[in-house]
Amino acid sequence: MNFPFYIARRYLISKKSHNIINIISAISVVGVAIGAMALIIVLSVFNGFEQLVVSLFGSFNPDIEITVRHGKTFDISTVPTDRLVKIPGIVHLSEIIEEDALIKYKDKQTIVTIKGVGDGYAETTGIDSMMTDGNFMLQDKDQNFAVLGYGIAATLGANLQDYLNPLVVYVPSRDANFSGGFENAFLSDVVFPSGFFSIQMDYDIKYVLLPLRFVKQLLMYENERTAIELSLAKGADRQKIQQAVETLLGTGYVVKNRFQQQELLYKIMKSEKLYIFLILTFILFMATFNVIGSLSMLILDKRKDISILRGMGANQQQIRRIFFIVGMMISSIGAVSGLIFGGIVCWLQIRYGLIGLGASDSSFVVSNYPVNMQVTDFLLVFATVISIGFLAAWYPVYNIRKIQTGFNEPD
Repeated sequence: MNFPFYIARRYLISKKSHNIINIISAISVVGVAIGAMALIIVLSVFNGFEQLVVSLFGSFNPDIEITVRHGKTFDISTVPTDRLVKIPGIVHLSEIIEEDALIKYKDKQTIVTIKGVGDGYAETTGIDSMMTDGNFMLQDKDQNFAVLGYGIAATLGANLQDYLNPLVVYVPSRDANFSGGFENAFLSDVVFPSGFFSIQMDYDIKYVLLPLRFVKQLLMYENERTAIELSLAKGADRQKIQQAVETLLGTGYVVKNRFQQQELLYKIMKSEKLYIFLILTFILFMATFNVIGSLSMLILDKRKDISILRGMGANQQQIRRIFFIVGMMISSIGAVSGLIFGGIVCWLQIRYGLIGLGASDSSFVVSNYPVNMQVTDFLLVFATVISIGFLAAWYPVYNIRKIQTGFNEPD
């Protein structure tokens, strides 16, 4: 066995002449363990929220969205859709028209964004899995239907069983003439709701999904579209497909993947996770001051041993290595213990949902804090703790002579 390691292990676990050193050593291990446990729990919770947000927005945002770079609409006949769907990995294509509109139900009204979607829209997004009431049905033969965000439905007081009062959709006319009255300034049509969806508040209070043919007729469009949405096969190389679409369409179009469609949100989430990690790391750094105190007192307690080791031929480097190993063992034991207990807490939260979000609304997406443990986080936390522990152990070991000479006992 390595000589410095053998001595360091004995120093760590053996009883000291001053019991306070044992207590400080135990506090050092516990402090490091708590810091490591807090880090892994917080990172796992952030991963859980990120996974939840991705799954929620994935129910509305497509894998790839194509929009025109300049202007609002483009001519769909100029887009090689037949070549788009032949790109390996693309399984569904849906044409989109979005426009702001006023929607009225009985005596209530609100401003919304109507989204006319083509065939296969449910396959490109998975919106049908987020229905809270009714069914995802936009058309049945010649009959058109609307699917409302839950917030819009609540604002209007819409009733799926009301077959006497339809929703009235108003959009500004291209050649609006307000002098002729309200009817001449707006185009309107009626439609009945078939269901309500709930994804996230920003969407629930904004969007009304309608058949593409309904919106085309309402806006008097022919080939105009505002976007094309693509769905990709599971396991497909998304970056490669995105590059292929960009190459095919040229610079006149903007091609965004799912993360780029919500780029600001994901950047904020990443930044929050980084800031929390840095804050907890700083707290962990403060906790490692116990390691410095523990090693300093251990060096004082073992002054006679150090003299004996020197008499036996041990050099200064070997003596420093002994106490450095003690410090690293304290950090390592604390790191491993913290990661184990943190992993257990995360597993219990995943398995049993011990801590709730405190949401009284039963329709809330999740009732407990979501947790997603990742191996990379465990490795990152362990490396962080060991790095801080290295600095905490290095300082008293490097100044071992000062510690010995500065605290000489009186004769």
